Amino acid sequence: MQPLFNQSLKVETLNLTIDNLPPHLNGTRLVQLSDLHFDRERLSEKILNQAIAATNQAEADFVVITGDFVTDDPQPIYELATRLKQIEARSGIYGILGNHDLYHRDSKQTIMDALHQVEIQVLWNEIAYPVGEGLALVGLADLWSPAYKQFGTVLEQLPPDLPRIVLAHNPDCAETLQSWRVDLQLSGHSHGGQIILPPIANVSVLCAYLYRTLPKKIKHRIPVLRACYRVMKHWEWVKGFHQIGENRLYVNRGLGTYFPGRLFCAPEVTVITLNCD
Repeated sequence: MQPLFNQSLKVETLNLTIDNLPPHLNGTRLVQLSDLHFDRERLSEKILNQAIAATNQAEADFVVITGDFVTDDPQPIYELATRLKQIEARSGIYGILGNHDLYHRDSKQTIMDALHQVEIQVLWNEIAYPVGEGLALVGLADLWSPAYKQFGTVLEQLPPDLPRIVLAHNPDCAETLQSWRVDLQLSGHSHGGQIILPPIANVSVLCAYLYRTLPKKIKHRIPVLRACYRVMKHWEWVKGFHQIGENRLYVNRGLGTYFPGRLFCAPEVTVITLNCD
């Protein structure tokens, strides 16, 4: 179903100071893409082309894609992989899987195999070092997957003083990660809420609030309220930058679009620069 509302791609920039980042990594640049939902319905050719062009223009050291490559059927990943092969990054492209990438029994392996063929490394509870041992890139399993419970085992492999970026599809992961050092968590999943009605509110945030506050006999009769709360618990982290205790979270608005579309919530490419303290 085609969206009623459309928005042009927007490139967001973020500059962060990272404790203990080695001086030779000062100015490291990465690009985040998220939630492509490539199924020939939810991601337009125009937005995909613009996202690839914007990514290449950033001249990143490495690129990360934070899940939901597809929507349900994994087969479109082969076509998407050939498109993502156009992305240029000095130290490679890394990805994690989102809940939609696990929709079918064979989705996980199909998607990982297709991306491997174009040299995109999918991190499933794994650690990589794109720019050397001075910065770890941790890719976690999706929050709704049983494998996510192993996140502590993954993080305890890292020395406490080692800077790290954590890729976690669902922003709600920030709640369970508060006991660990996370210099920057990169997430997607929420699509930024998609519909924003200034100056009132992000519609999804408002729906989640109503679900938490309305009497049960009322809220259970409103499907959209249940749906919003099921998708995400912490809608206050729906998009952008957040400081959560000592950790930091950035939520990308994604590229794909569900019906009815996006209103004042543009699809996003994020360019992030890391600086020494």
